[in-house]
Amino acid sequence: MNNADLQKRKESAIARGQGNMAPVYVDRALNSEIWDVEGKRHIDFGAGIAVVNTGHNHPKVKAAVQAQLERFTHTCVMVSPYESAVALAEKLNAAAPGNTPKKSIFVTTGAEAVENCVKIARAYTGRPGVIAFNGGFHGRTNMTMGLTGKVNPYKIGFGPFPSDIYHIPYPNDYLGITEEQALADLQMRFTCDIEPSRVAAIIIEPVQGEGGFYQASANFLQTLRKLCDEHGILLIMDEIQSGFARTGTMFCHEQAGIEADLMTAAKGIAGGFPIAAVVGKADIMDAPIPGGLGGTYGGSPVGCAAGLAVFDVIEEEQLCARATQVGAHFVEHLKGLQAEYPHIIGEVRNAGAMIAVEFVHEGDVNKPYPELAKKLSAKAAENGLVLLSCGIRGNVIRFLPALTIETDIIDEGMAIFKRCFTELTQA
Repeated sequence: MNNADLQKRKESAIARGQGNMAPVYVDRALNSEIWDVEGKRHIDFGAGIAVVNTGHNHPKVKAAVQAQLERFTHTCVMVSPYESAVALAEKLNAAAPGNTPKKSIFVTTGAEAVENCVKIARAYTGRPGVIAFNGGFHGRTNMTMGLTGKVNPYKIGFGPFPSDIYHIPYPNDYLGITEEQALADLQMRFTCDIEPSRVAAIIIEPVQGEGGFYQASANFLQTLRKLCDEHGILLIMDEIQSGFARTGTMFCHEQAGIEADLMTAAKGIAGGFPIAAVVGKADIMDAPIPGGLGGTYGGSPVGCAAGLAVFDVIEEEQLCARATQVGAHFVEHLKGLQAEYPHIIGEVRNAGAMIAVEFVHEGDVNKPYPELAKKLSAKAAENGLVLLSCGIRGNVIRFLPALTIETDIIDEGMAIFKRCFTELTQA
């Protein structure tokens, strides 16, 4: 069995829409290293898109899952519930920023979490409208594609999308979009498209994931919070990619000193097991009637066991602080490379261990270089390094290492990155 043969089988068996970044098929993984079916070792700078924040096969997560497998694997939390779901909800409620009493629900995916946020917001407010941001990514269901502010590849051929969804610019210093412009555009939506009294919620990622790792400032999030309060609009924080210690705090928006009305959680919640959640103010969460929320696999007992172990690992191994250290080490490498290639590396940015490098032509922010990001991801894969590209212009490489990654593994992976980057740019 080899990678090439498996790729041929995959292309025959799985629809092309569910593509894969590189023809590298995993046999086993440990912390920040992956071994493919041919025995080749790869350094993982993607962590399954910020899912295994605690590393592949963390012993504590693995032990918790094995123990749960000995007891039972599924009963449906809405039919025959179990203590681990209650305990994980309690942990999430306590960890969510703000002092207002919280409640949670469990679903299976991040997109489900976003979709349920919209349902809850509409049930609580009695309003239809939702405002999202250009460049945001919220999922691949019909509703969440409508909220997503990036067409290619997520929305091509899939419309029409739900009504009463409106987009405004995401503030972005590097691309010249000021906070004042974003807020002015929001006011224009209120003037031209939908009155504030018909808007149920505004949804925002504190750090845009697929959009390119641009971060909203504390001031902007505080202004949004105030504006939502003035108009009775709920503020939804999408923490799917930025949560669970990834940015240096348990959830990113706590750095702005604000409290969301509703928050999504997924990806890093359970060390690789499929579980997601909505956490919100208790009175808002209780707006839907019993049976209005849920799903057969939501709150999987295996996922709940893993999630409880992840909370323990984050606390015991101080992964919030470690995220800050990891991010700083990556940035040191990337800033050094930027000093050598300022005409290609337009910006290096990070929020904890969400790190990005943006490529441009001739040092010009208005001349994105997506070809380099695409070629670099492919070349890195050939050389034993997992890299992810992103960005509304496709010209960003994002680094999402496990927060448990060893420093020498970072250095080894960055040496591969620099070598691939140099070979491509000199060629």
